[in-house]
Amino acid sequence: MLKRVGIVYHPMIAAATTLAEQLGRSFPSSNTSSWLCSAWDEAEVRAQAPGSGMILSIGGDGTILRVARALIPWEIPIMGINLGKLGFMTELCAEEVEDKLSALLSDRGWIDKRTMLQVKLLAAGEESHPPPLHALNDVMVGRGETPRVIYIKTTIDGDLLTTYKADGVIIATATGSTGYSLAVQGPILHPQAREIVLKPIAAHLAMPYALVLPPTVTIELEVHTEHQAMLSLDGQLNFALHDGDKVKIERSPHLAHFLRIHPQGSFYRRLERRLQGAGESREGQTR
Repeated sequence: MLKRVGIVYHPMIAAATTLAEQLGRSFPSSNTSSWLCSAWDEAEVRAQAPGSGMILSIGGDGTILRVARALIPWEIPIMGINLGKLGFMTELCAEEVEDKLSALLSDRGWIDKRTMLQVKLLAAGEESHPPPLHALNDVMVGRGETPRVIYIKTTIDGDLLTTYKADGVIIATATGSTGYSLAVQGPILHPQAREIVLKPIAAHLAMPYALVLPPTVTIELEVHTEHQAMLSLDGQLNFALHDGDKVKIERSPHLAHFLRIHPQGSFYRRLERRLQGAGESREGQTR
């Protein structure tokens, strides 16, 4: 039986806050203590996380991305409860939680380990560098507010691949292969794959294809531009880039851990169902 559980919720979804408070009230009767925190308060999540046996992430995929980054370096399993739209990374819908709660607290299920990316921003002309950042889905180096292409010199393990003239370049994990990368026609990888996807965005007179790279590579993206560019991690953490800045990306030494109760082979069925659901949702929005 788990002794301590964290409940992290999307603060702007009223149903997520309500469910978090409801679950928090249910734990004292099960000899399990709990703590509640907004997913937007990363410092508080990090302060509360040590000693927790599981984190319930209530919201959608965006909530899980925040939780996964906040939990580094602890290997605490995340159970995603979907109150968002697609919920590729979530495991349960809100209606299932009460029925599955005893199984979750008994630590039944299996651990799904996902590759993350480690990112170092090397500002032009500066010798000191900040500590590395991490992303679960993807890293994007691209143009800023000015709608003009930038040049991105791309090297892999020190060897020049090409200099993209493009809106940007996405580096994605298997988890992120169903996100932004998929939207620009990147490949879908099995979620437990360790490979890394490199996909340019709207490449002009340059190689437009996606590359699937081994997990051992180091990718360096060097920006050349007369206007501001940007570095985005998981579409949530954004940093300004300037001419000559470099972004070094490699597989993180840390993995994201997810607690699963559905069979491992269910990924393909869930993928088709959720992609169909996304298509139906978009169709409904156009009517």
